[in-house]
Amino acid sequence: MTTSWPAHLDVGAVRFARPTARYDEVLVFYRDILGLPVIGQWRGHAGYDGMLFGLPGTPVHMEITQHGDPPRIPEPHPENQLVLYLRGPEAVAEAVRTLAARGHHPVPAANPYWPERGAVVFADPDGWMVVLAPWVFGAEPPPAVD
Repeated sequence: MTTSWPAHLDVGAVRFARPTARYDEVLVFYRDILGLPVIGQWRGHAGYDGMLFGLPGTPVHMEITQHGDPPRIPEPHPENQLVLYLRGPEAVAEAVRTLAARGHHPVPAANPYWPERGAVVFADPDGWMVVLAPWVFGAEPPPAVD
């Protein structure tokens, strides 16, 4: 497996996007509860509302959009995940405490890979999964399975 970036693809930033039908709830979840920084936001641009979250910073960001009347989104799937690799079990525990204090509780992971390695899964207001993993992918190996 190669881990080097292709020379012909001079990418300076990456954005991935997904729709929501619960714009305000999703904004509160990612901005106020998880604490992700909002690096851009708009309302009513060609019928779209949107927000950009830095992951972390601005080179990688997640865009959430709402469009239509009523807005429609695909059904959530348990394998459609935002995985946040945190710096150790203590960081995961702190994030879990923060989410629990705001009324959000872990949900079962569809894939046993995550709980076997100490990760905790939450559902956002649309039902999409947010995985809090206790290691930094690529910088350290995943925790060993007991």
